[in-house]
Amino acid sequence: MPDRVDHDRVDLNGNGRPRPRAWTAPVRAVTRMLNTEVGQQQTPESRAEHGGVVDCGLYVDGVRQPGEWSHADALEAARAQSGAFVWLGVHEPSSAEMAGIAETYGLHELAVEDAVKAEQRPKLERFGEVTFLVLRTVRYVRHGELTENSDVIETGQVMLFIGPDFVVSVRHGDACRLAPVRSDLESRREILGQGPWAVAYAVMDRVVDIYLEVTDRVGDDLDVLEGEVFARQAHGRIQRIYQMKRELVEFKRAVVPLQRPLMTLTAQVNRNVPKEIRRYFRDVQDHVTRTVEQVSAYDDLLNSILQARLAQVTVEQNNDMRKIAAWAAIAAVWTAIAGIYGMNFTFMPETTWKYGYPVVLALMLAISLGLYRWFRRNRWL
Repeated sequence: MPDRVDHDRVDLNGNGRPRPRAWTAPVRAVTRMLNTEVGQQQTPESRAEHGGVVDCGLYVDGVRQPGEWSHADALEAARAQSGAFVWLGVHEPSSAEMAGIAETYGLHELAVEDAVKAEQRPKLERFGEVTFLVLRTVRYVRHGELTENSDVIETGQVMLFIGPDFVVSVRHGDACRLAPVRSDLESRREILGQGPWAVAYAVMDRVVDIYLEVTDRVGDDLDVLEGEVFARQAHGRIQRIYQMKRELVEFKRAVVPLQRPLMTLTAQVNRNVPKEIRRYFRDVQDHVTRTVEQVSAYDDLLNSILQARLAQVTVEQNNDMRKIAAWAAIAAVWTAIAGIYGMNFTFMPETTWKYGYPVVLALMLAISLGLYRWFRRNRWL
């Protein structure tokens, strides 16, 4: 059996014997028709926009084999030789598409259902020889100004089915594209030669690296919010602070649950993951721990900012009430004196005095000025 398989010349059947090319040509033609629109050649990136299979590669000793492969032929070729595995990339598949892949690769129906719905929290499960790993992806949404309706965090999911000779990656959303991961990993033959778990490490490492990038961006937004709240003329709206807290909670849901799967992957008793790859997973675990600590610190800081703004609002309301009370006291002087003289009794003091009217006005003005100075001195006005 040769170490490398040329897909243009050799197609192995279940017994390991070459299959005539005339038999496999129609199958390849149908496969290309399913992945390509009529008269239009699609790239992996363009296929990703429409869902379904994005890329399927056969790797032998860390080197990708030439040719276009269907997921069934690639798996058959990988199982026919040692040191080979398949990396099948799928983007937002339908139930029918995942059913066909599950039948070929022997995936459990419960994991397949989770992969289609994409409503899972980060977790690690094992179904026989296949490990099912769920990751939550995040992406920072750029915005000119943070408002009460701004979307700061966009989330998605990446599911990995990791078997002895294959890895199936199912991506939902565009928070983390896997094409750069595949390209970078193919240039690192010594890592890719470790098998399917090398792909799992590379994908998780990329997802966690984006976590760190998002963390830095969120930190910048928090600095802006903090500056607005504690400025001399504070104008930070509570709605914006609350919106930022909601986005941070979404980020926290993606990061914090990932700690337990990583603990399982890096455990010494885990014999499914190669020892060399476990070392790389420990590096990813350190980055996740750092991200969790930063997110928790941001959450505490945001709570402090929110409490500080609420306290400022309370103080501002008290100041407004004091101003209203001070002006009401000044106005009460005029109202009281005018009310008394408006009773029109026959015997009233100074009612027949020539200068009575201007003296009363002067008295009311003097009392008002005295009250105004007193309130200003006590910072009520």
